[in-house]
Amino acid sequence: MTRMLTIGAAQLGPIQKNDTREQVVQRLMALLRQAAHHKCDLVVFPELALTTFFPRWFVDNMCDADHWYETSMPSPVTQPLFDEAKKLGVGFCLGYAELTNDGERFNTQILVERDGTVVAKYRKVHIPGHEHHEPDRPFQHAERYYFQPSMEGFGVWKAFGGRVGMMICNDRRWPETYRVMGLQGVEVILCGYNTPIHYVPDPSQDILQGFHNALVMQSGAYQNGTWVVGVAKAGVEEGVDSLGQSMIVAPSGQIVAQTLTTDDELIVARCDLDWCDKYKKTLFDFDRYRRPEVYGRITSQRGVTYED
Repeated sequence: MTRMLTIGAAQLGPIQKNDTREQVVQRLMALLRQAAHHKCDLVVFPELALTTFFPRWFVDNMCDADHWYETSMPSPVTQPLFDEAKKLGVGFCLGYAELTNDGERFNTQILVERDGTVVAKYRKVHIPGHEHHEPDRPFQHAERYYFQPSMEGFGVWKAFGGRVGMMICNDRRWPETYRVMGLQGVEVILCGYNTPIHYVPDPSQDILQGFHNALVMQSGAYQNGTWVVGVAKAGVEEGVDSLGQSMIVAPSGQIVAQTLTTDDELIVARCDLDWCDKYKKTLFDFDRYRRPEVYGRITSQRGVTYED
């Protein structure tokens, strides 16, 4: 019997600095209700979906940034979203900034099943940007200051009738992300992102942001025989223009749904999880064709080395 999972990618438009969490949660709930109307089983929200993208500013005292982080999930502010999702029978994936009881700071996603059960929490592995204040930039990208990289790696969980993994933003640019989950039989990868169109270190890449966004998710889907759902927080946020182009990608690498705006927008696709096997059991039959004995460099070294 074919395993069908109806997924909604719930793109958000910009969240300004003065927008409250309560206002944002109302927007999330509106998208959730749209998804329920379209009979979605699962809705995917963006990275850092509850606030503006605060790493674009630098503060000398980290405590001055504490208000951007969540110390519990659900929190009193997000509990209505959890309650509404359970009532509607729709699961969701939500990105947010996490501050743990031990004072650790992570860029986090949580996965919640249709009955309200928390399936898993994923913490971002590949942290982009810079660690120190760079005042000459038009805006900061200080994720490496505000977040520590997770050492937990890339898990895959049985949920929604399949095998589900998560990644966040910059993780999608690294092929190892997909392959580690692919080796666990992943069938759906959920990814939220905030991607400024202007790339300060090399502005020649600005015009290619949409191309690169699709390239990495389509290739990751195809080479691992998995669905990939990438969801943006888009539009002009505090003067910074960010990419939209949220998409749902099939195991064939084909884009089956994509947003047309940079506003709050829901796209929906019926995802046949059994489609994955058409690739996992043919071209990308890992057990038959992979050669891990010659891939040692991938885990034995971090940067490039040159042998003359």
